[in-house]
Amino acid sequence: MASDILIIGAGPSGLCMARALAGSGLAVTVLEQGPADALADPPDDGREIALTHASRDALERLGIWQALAPEEIGELRQALVIDGDDHDGLRFKPPARSGDPLGWMVPHHAIRRAAHASVRGRDDIAIIGGARVTALEPGPDVIAVQLDDGRRFEAKLAIAADNRFSGCRRAMGIRADHHDFGKVMVVVKVVHDAPHAATAWEWFRYGQTLALLPLHDPHTSSAVVTLLPGEASAFMAKSPEDQGIDLTARFAHRLGTIRIAANPHAYPLVGVYARDFLGPRFALVGDAAVGMHPVTAHGFNFGLAGIERLAGILREAARAGGDPGNARLLARYGRGHRLATAPLYKATRLVVDLFTDDRAPTRVLRKALLRASARLPGFRQLVARGLVDRGGGLPLPPMPAWLARGQRP
Repeated sequence: MASDILIIGAGPSGLCMARALAGSGLAVTVLEQGPADALADPPDDGREIALTHASRDALERLGIWQALAPEEIGELRQALVIDGDDHDGLRFKPPARSGDPLGWMVPHHAIRRAAHASVRGRDDIAIIGGARVTALEPGPDVIAVQLDDGRRFEAKLAIAADNRFSGCRRAMGIRADHHDFGKVMVVVKVVHDAPHAATAWEWFRYGQTLALLPLHDPHTSSAVVTLLPGEASAFMAKSPEDQGIDLTARFAHRLGTIRIAANPHAYPLVGVYARDFLGPRFALVGDAAVGMHPVTAHGFNFGLAGIERLAGILREAARAGGDPGNARLLARYGRGHRLATAPLYKATRLVVDLFTDDRAPTRVLRKALLRASARLPGFRQLVARGLVDRGGGLPLPPMPAWLARGQRP
């Protein structure tokens, strides 16, 4: 079974990658280990995705944003960072007179459903379910992908979009730096007495980290609690009523009474950064390339920017009649994505280490940093402008025609 492009994984990143290549003249096959018919209406996995302006613009260009229901989109008007048991914290707002929100909150499963709808029925995109990849075999002209049921696919380029624990990345011998934060993230949709005022909280309480992500309804949010594994297991074992009581206490009654609105989900907190985003006729996108800690809410935004970057290179090569698996073409994507992601990935590690260290000297240091940030002229405006920037990351120079065709200068 031959295609021009094989995409492994039909999560939001894989489906957005397929949609970004639609109409390029390249034949695309998406391999998904789960059943293909479940993609039309995937279950709610509890995760909410914070989207920047650049990401919303990208989803609009792909025709995905338009397929989201209004009640699935929550505006993010402010962000609040609180340390310890402080009542107030560092608050971020949109630039003055912009009238725009900082961003939007959209359920992970809703993006996946809308992305699937955008590619369903297209002649140049095939989605195959029940496809569990066991081996990848790159050759001089094609890369072969072997499935556990004996099926074999070939393409000029394979793109892994499976997950941050990517089996395809490992099968290609690409090393990755893993950082296990030793915690579990519990996410659960809740309703609360006090309105959220379209404000996202990041609350570094001593011994736990809390987040509140505002949803469409002013009294409904996604609550995120970062706990030790044993504490997370104990929370998950409680009844919904007791979970609500637990969260009401953890949020110090600042939202009034909290009640559980959906089943909670638990995810291990592990950061991943691939040491290379490329292999022979192979590329990584999404979490398979960079798996971020959620504290900066940039994981999917990074992935989407990388998808647009790679798709642009492949579309340009297709127009020039070039080989999409050409190593020199792909190197452009690798360099651009590393420049766009490495600084914030490293900075996120430092932020998490600083704000989850509850030793007395570190507490003093981070309070001093928050006070200094609040008083530093322009600091909060600079952060806010970064969130509402529509540039979509670092621009790349135009591709020379000889490179698009896979030739040497």
